[in-house]
Amino acid sequence: MSEIAEIIDTLEARLERLLTKLKSLEKASEVLKQELKQATAVIQQQSTEIASLKSQHETLRIANSLLGSDENKRDTKLKINSLIREIDYCIAQLSD
Repeated sequence: MSEIAEIIDTLEARLERLLTKLKSLEKASEVLKQELKQATAVIQQQSTEIASLKSQHETLRIANSLLGSDENKRDTKLKINSLIREIDYCIAQLSD
């Protein structure tokens, strides 16, 4: 009979350790979930900021090409030609 009692005591001790470990892992899981939410929010914010900066960059690049910077002479000429074509088209539409 004492052998059965020892087995039961051993099982109870193991069960207690398992429950303690389970609680510890659940707490760690919650911490990781919170960190994941925070990281996701940061990523979303940075993605929005990147999109905004890309838009600003494109706007500045176009403005520089319209101002005739040396770096973008070809772009400037193409843009001016495009604008002239649009103006000619508008004039033609008004003439009709």
